[in-house]
Amino acid sequence: MKPKRNKFIGICTVGEKGQIVIPKAAREMFGIVPGDSVLVLCDRKRGMAIVKADAIEPLADKILDRQSGMDEEEEETA
Repeated sequence: MKPKRNKFIGICTVGEKGQIVIPKAAREMFGIVPGDSVLVLCDRKRGMAIVKADAIEPLADKILDRQSGMDEEEEETA
C-alpha cells in the first residue's frame, strides 16, 4: 500500500557492516519489497541517492538499443 503523501523524510542508522534499513514509509512509497535491488548513486559534493533498480530500466534499454543500432551500422559498412 503506497502512502498518500508525495514526500518523506526519515533517519537511518548505519550498522557495523555498513547496512541501513530503509524506513517502512519510504519502502511503501516506492513499492520496495524484499528481494528488490536498489542502485546507490553517490557524488561527493551533492550526496547520495537510493533508486529502485527497475526505475533506470528504460534508460538502460535506450542505451542498449542505441548501442545495438550502432553495432548494426558498423557491420553494414564492413
